Amino acid sequence: MKSKPFLRSRLAIAMGASALTFVVSAQTTPDQTTTTVTIPQLDPIIVTASRIPTPLEQTLGDNSVIDRATLDLTPDATVADVLGRQHGITFVNYGGPQTLTTINMRGTNGKQSLVLVDGMRINTPTNSLPALSAIPLNAVERIEIVRGAASSLYGADAIGGVVNIITRKGADTPFNAYATAGVGTYATSEYTAGFSGSKDGWQYSLNAGYGQSSGFNATNGQASSGNNADKDSYYRANVGGQLGFTWRAGQTISVQTLQSRVNSGYDTFDLDFDDRSIQILSNTIIASENQINERWRSQLSASFTTEKNETKNNPLGAGDGYFTPKQNQYQWINTIALTPAQTVTVGYERLDQSVDAFFYGAPVDYTNDAVYTNAFMATYVGQWGAHQVQGSVRNDNNSQYGSFTTGSLAYAYDISANWRASVAANTAFRAPNFNELYYPGYANPNLSPERSRNIEAGLRYLHDDGEVGLTAFYNRITDLIVSNAPDYIPQNVDTAVIKGISLFASHNIGRQTAVTAGLDLLSPYNTTTNERLPFNAQRVLRLGATHQIDAFGLNADWYLTSNRLDGKNTLGGYGLFNLGVSYAVNDKLDIQLRWNNVFDKAYTLVRGYNTPGSNVFVNLSARY
Repeated sequence: MKSKPFLRSRLAIAMGASALTFVVSAQTTPDQTTTTVTIPQLDPIIVTASRIPTPLEQTLGDNSVIDRATLDLTPDATVADVLGRQHGITFVNYGGPQTLTTINMRGTNGKQSLVLVDGMRINTPTNSLPALSAIPLNAVERIEIVRGAASSLYGADAIGGVVNIITRKGADTPFNAYATAGVGTYATSEYTAGFSGSKDGWQYSLNAGYGQSSGFNATNGQASSGNNADKDSYYRANVGGQLGFTWRAGQTISVQTLQSRVNSGYDTFDLDFDDRSIQILSNTIIASENQINERWRSQLSASFTTEKNETKNNPLGAGDGYFTPKQNQYQWINTIALTPAQTVTVGYERLDQSVDAFFYGAPVDYTNDAVYTNAFMATYVGQWGAHQVQGSVRNDNNSQYGSFTTGSLAYAYDISANWRASVAANTAFRAPNFNELYYPGYANPNLSPERSRNIEAGLRYLHDDGEVGLTAFYNRITDLIVSNAPDYIPQNVDTAVIKGISLFASHNIGRQTAVTAGLDLLSPYNTTTNERLPFNAQRVLRLGATHQIDAFGLNADWYLTSNRLDGKNTLGGYGLFNLGVSYAVNDKLDIQLRWNNVFDKAYTLVRGYNTPGSNVFVNLSARY
């Protein structure tokens, strides 16, 4: 007799709210760093959606988990490439994988979606954008996605949603290792290696990677930036790892780090100089997990993040400069199981942000170079039979703009063992950044945060071989921060309304074949100017399939999008078709081939910036 998905989920969430599931294996984050008890997982587990480990199918909202097996299908991909294959998310890139890359979630812009690494924010304080190009995919274990306003869980910038990138941690096995080597078009080469394991209470992991490419010309002369007709190469390297020790059952301390450096080419008006941009991301997290008693788990964590963006665009050094934002984040999260099916999480968070900059031969004299935020939060998750409720509230008190409170309330009803309906209402905000508040000559210290009110409804059908889901949402954003001519001083003047429907389906055909499909229908408008929001398509279709034939694995995906706007310019719609094949030589060695943009389609993500044509990547992967 086949099990029923939602019945399984009720059992799993009841277990997840108990003391045992506070240490579910293989789901290590700053909120859940180690394991002492292994519980069989019936479904993927997600922490980001409620700050407690929950079966994915039981979460309230449109959420996803991208596991390591999925990441391994695209060995040449970036984090943005992977996210762009998920419904509700698109990305914008300025001339290659090494250049500025942002994501749009549910029609919002890159500043209105929060990106975390192991539960800690990496949206930079200077311009609110996450350093996506500096996050290497080889360092990632999985990616958790929460779509929709989530400031009541994570504070500022979570208007469109939250992406939590979980890095590789120590394994539950004594020792395992891996190594990859790949080459491809544009003289691209990638090399990665790592190992992990556990012994006598210790958990450890170490991973490293190096990649380089001759690249292609980043610009094409259609934008205001320069167009040096050269190949814009890149060189990137990363190292990271984790060390944890369980000194008593339920008591663990750990430290983890990610260090990444990207040296990339870009173009300015100096056509004779090879302009370079160097981006360095350093993130270190120290955490302590403590099971106080059978109902109460306490988590203390501190994150120290430094990002340095350095430019070299003049042979005499006159135009060289750097921006170095820093943010230290401290959390104390307490999870209390009231009953097996009711959990309360309360916590405190401190965020210290600062910036140092040097440009055109002189320091950038920000009128204020440091701010701090104190936040208190509470979340409740409860289930009674077919009914489930999640509510959260958070207050962020910032040294610049004062106190800001956000909340969320969601309800789900299991219509049957396979059907679930849900509805939610939540608020969110985006905090003005250092450049908007304090950059000399172009700032406004009186800016207020952008405000968002979001409502959504969803319907899901789950069966043993897949699922079908539909989510409809309405998001109204007020006090939008815009900078207009002639002075370009940012002001809170605009309002936007984003309405949309997302459909997603997956189905397993036997044991060899799996297919997925996603369709996004979007109406994203600035209602002050009655113009469509830039870089957002109104229709996006994604199709994907994998198939196994003995030792051969095949995968394909097709991406179709309608046109988008870049200022006053219309960027045409396009379709991209990608293919992959793998061959398992034995249980320790794989050979992969990835062919991107098979039909060599010309397309534009940002006016004036080029995109890759048809390209191939061959990868060799070994395991021990």
